[in-house]
Amino acid sequence: MPSTTSTELDATTALRKLTGRDDAVFHDGQLEAIQALVDDRRRALVVQRTGWGKSAVYFIATLLLRQRGAGPTLLVSPLLALMRDQVAAASRAGVRAVAINSANPHEWEDTQAKLAADEVDVLLVSPERLNNPRFRDEQLPALIDRMGMLVIDEAHCISDWGHDFRPDYRRLAELIGRLPDDLPVLATTATANARVVTDVAEQLGSVDQVTTIRGSLARTSLRLGVLELTGSRDRLGWLLSHLAELPGSGIIYALTVSAAEDTARLLREGGHAVRAYTGRTDPEQREELERQLKGNELKALVATSALGMGFDKPDLGFVIHLGAPSSPVAYYQQVGRAGRATDNADVLLLPGREDAEIWHYFATSSMPSEERAAAVIGELSDTPLSTPALEALVNIRRTPLELLLKVLDVDGAVRRVQGGWIATGQPWTYDRERYERIAEARAAEQKSMIDYERASTCRMEILQRDLDDPTAAPCGRCDNCATPWFPTDVADDAARVASSTLDKVGVEIEPRAQWPTGATRLGVEAKGKIPEDERFEPGRAVARLTDLGWGGVLRELFSPGVADAPVTDELLGACVRVLKDWGWVQRPAAVVSMPSRSHPELVDSLARGIARIGRLEDLGSLDQLGEGSRGGPGGNSAYRLADVWGTFGVSDQLASGLSALAGQPVLLVDDRIDSRWSMTVAARELRRHGSGSVLPLALAVVA
Repeated sequence: MPSTTSTELDATTALRKLTGRDDAVFHDGQLEAIQALVDDRRRALVVQRTGWGKSAVYFIATLLLRQRGAGPTLLVSPLLALMRDQVAAASRAGVRAVAINSANPHEWEDTQAKLAADEVDVLLVSPERLNNPRFRDEQLPALIDRMGMLVIDEAHCISDWGHDFRPDYRRLAELIGRLPDDLPVLATTATANARVVTDVAEQLGSVDQVTTIRGSLARTSLRLGVLELTGSRDRLGWLLSHLAELPGSGIIYALTVSAAEDTARLLREGGHAVRAYTGRTDPEQREELERQLKGNELKALVATSALGMGFDKPDLGFVIHLGAPSSPVAYYQQVGRAGRATDNADVLLLPGREDAEIWHYFATSSMPSEERAAAVIGELSDTPLSTPALEALVNIRRTPLELLLKVLDVDGAVRRVQGGWIATGQPWTYDRERYERIAEARAAEQKSMIDYERASTCRMEILQRDLDDPTAAPCGRCDNCATPWFPTDVADDAARVASSTLDKVGVEIEPRAQWPTGATRLGVEAKGKIPEDERFEPGRAVARLTDLGWGGVLRELFSPGVADAPVTDELLGACVRVLKDWGWVQRPAAVVSMPSRSHPELVDSLARGIARIGRLEDLGSLDQLGEGSRGGPGGNSAYRLADVWGTFGVSDQLASGLSALAGQPVLLVDDRIDSRWSMTVAARELRRHGSGSVLPLALAVVA
């Protein structure tokens, strides 16, 4: 028998301290990874299932390296929830870990002092922090000089081919290139197929230089299933009927924020202890919701992908998907939250007809276009320009603009500095081939997800094969290997409650209060605060396009290729219910319609119908001046405003009608509201021509 090395003895002692068990032993591959880092000082890639113990590898390796005189570990971690769990886990192992991220920048001075005193074993940073100008230029060089190990958690984010690719992660390849060859580097992930593994290994150095430790991705605790139901009513009815029967507490994933919020509200009204967790949830509230779920104070969190990588509740009993993610790899990552320290956990997918539309939206919105990239580079120089200032010069909304800047930064075309962004002057070419290949890969992943839903073979084996796991084999537990383990009925009363919830109408439309920065450069003769007597009052729409209930009807109405037609009795009735529940201070006396290029018959018939049913005066439509708005989607506020500025007019006949109302409110009717600038400019014209308060009413909110 080979002799036990000092590394193995020290690592085993640390493992038992970490787990609190005197009989703890390493899983296959854990000690091998630790020895590669500590003894051989190599670069390693660990691809292992969720719950295998990847964090134990880097915490124990850190302790051993520190005992041998190494500096602190820099751990790049993508999510705040993940950081919180990692700091807590580190303390259990006797590892002094601190995090610096967007939620605690005020703590950086204390962290610096601890680093200077050598009182930090692991510094956790977000990938975005690596490109913070002050951190990158002033603090990172000193960290690199002292660093004992670099750890990249959720390393699939490095790769274009990873299901959760992030531009900031690509910057890590540059950081790795600056490190000494003998400085240990560890990359970990649970969701990487062969293409991603090769890509990450190459960014760590080269495939030959990297020790890759890959184990079986089978999750023997998970019982997978797919239940196809007719529509949102039956899916929500199923949750109402059977949520209480699911083991322990868990996560219900939804594809959109509005779907998560609507579902959480429905289940809460049905007596279930659930809350919504989305990108709109405040960081402090997220932390409290995570705590409540971990403490089993909640039956479930209804979450978007905002609750994903790294959330650690070992006894999570179930994961339900209300709509499918766009790839089996992303699906495997999310269901991996369940059954990490239990023998059994239930995983059920309830796919929806709207899934493909949502996949398409997210896939196209994240891909930079050559035209937009060239516009951004063309506006930058060696003088820093802030993101808001740049936004006023290019027709790109803030979020996609920030994403594009990150991509161009990694490509070397622009650079973030104190005060904003500059152009580097380096030659840059749009990599069309790369983006086309990524788009093709995304389309293939979507097809694989549909294949998973419709499969008659083992579901775990399908997920393993999509991750190129050579150990893929039938699990013997899923609904295809055995009999379906889940009930398929929907209780009548639950279906009725779901129908009632889905039938609810009325989404508030908040008025704009400020003209956008930079609009004057585009010919808009307005800036600063919008006078209150020129704004519209809070308005209403039937529903959001992303809503589970009426959203489906509206998405179909506004689908490309659907011909303009008069409003249906169903939608007109929904508008009447919105008006009935409005609760305005003063009832409107008249209706004015917006001019529409795409749906003139729909808008005109809607306005006339409301006027007839409500016995309101029909004042007709605003005039459309010149060529009118192009009405295209996207673009930032300044450009969206400039697009509609000066395109609405008040005819003499309409002005006379407004004057006769003597300041009484009017309804301003439109088909869809997106940026709210069309409604803002139109309301301003009406108010300037003697109208009383303007109350917007639309069929849909694009959100």
